[in-house]
Amino acid sequence: MALIGAGGHAKVIIEIIEEMDGRIVFVNDDESSVTTVLGYSVSVEKPPVNVAALIAVGNNRTRKKIALEAKNPFETAVHPRANLSSRCKIGEGTVVMAGATINSETRIGKHCIINTNASVDHDCEIEDFVHIAPGSSVAGGVSIGEGTLVGIGSAIVPGIRIGKWATIGAGSVVIENVPDYAVVVGVPADIIKYNQ
Repeated sequence: MALIGAGGHAKVIIEIIEEMDGRIVFVNDDESSVTTVLGYSVSVEKPPVNVAALIAVGNNRTRKKIALEAKNPFETAVHPRANLSSRCKIGEGTVVMAGATINSETRIGKHCIINTNASVDHDCEIEDFVHIAPGSSVAGGVSIGEGTLVGIGSAIVPGIRIGKWATIGAGSVVIENVPDYAVVVGVPADIIKYNQ
């Protein structure tokens, strides 16, 4: 497997792949000053197109840009200590970290991050390029639009609809629907601005 990206997020993904008994054959990063990550050599060259890849970049917009440009097929990575329902669906390029839970009939899109100890309950629809940060709780029947960031330790009550490219601030409690591009913070969460 090839990794695209060699920062802190890549370190977590490397350890997930190692826990899965996977093999990393190539690591790429555009930053030429990065030469190794966790003992793996890093190249500024793009990975060979015949090698399956994972994008190891935490920024949702950057991950989307790379995914649209890359010619590689994409894998998923699920930590062995994540808890996934046999009835959930996980899209290509998605990474599920240790301690995360994804329950029945939930669909996770492509190139998402379900981070450490995050919980996504039943019947949720999580679109592509979403990041659900560590310790966040998404209750049943929630839908989250493309590219949204659900900040660390936040909570979303059942049945909420969150638009695309929104930001849920760390520790927020979302009790009302959130429009596209909105930035919400607080308990309960209120809109403070809109992403550009």
